[in-house]
Amino acid sequence: MTSHQTTQTMKPATAAKKLGVYLEATPAEFQEGVVSRSELNALQTDPPEWLVELRRSGPHPRPVVAAKLGVSISGLARGGVTDALTTEQIEALKSDRPEWLERERATQAEVRKEAVRVKEKNAERGAQPGPRS
Repeated sequence: MTSHQTTQTMKPATAAKKLGVYLEATPAEFQEGVVSRSELNALQTDPPEWLVELRRSGPHPRPVVAAKLGVSISGLARGGVTDALTTEQIEALKSDRPEWLERERATQAEVRKEAVRVKEKNAERGAQPGPRS
C-alpha cells in the first residue's frame, strides 16, 4: 500500500482571512486561484509588496478594523461600520472619537475586566481542595 501525499489547499477567502487582509482588495490572481499550505506559509514569511501594502494601508477586514479600534465586531455594526476601512479612515475615527466608539470601547473594557475576574475565580476554585468522599 502506497501513501500519496496530497497538497492541502484552501479557498482564497480562507487564505485572506488567515493573512488578515480584505479579499476584495487582493490581486485578481489571488482571488481566482486556490492557495496551498506551502504558498500561504511563503506569503506569511516573505510577503510580496501587495500584501505588505494591504496590511499597512488597507482596506482592512472588519476583524482587523475592530482590533485596531479596540471594539468588538458587533460594536462596529452597532456604530454603523459595516464595510472594510483603510488605515487612514481608522485613524480618523480614533482622532474624531465619535460617541459610539467611546461607548463600545468602554463596553469592551468591561468585557475584558469581567473575563479576568472569571478567570481568577476559576483559578481559585482549581486551587482549593475539593470535597473528600
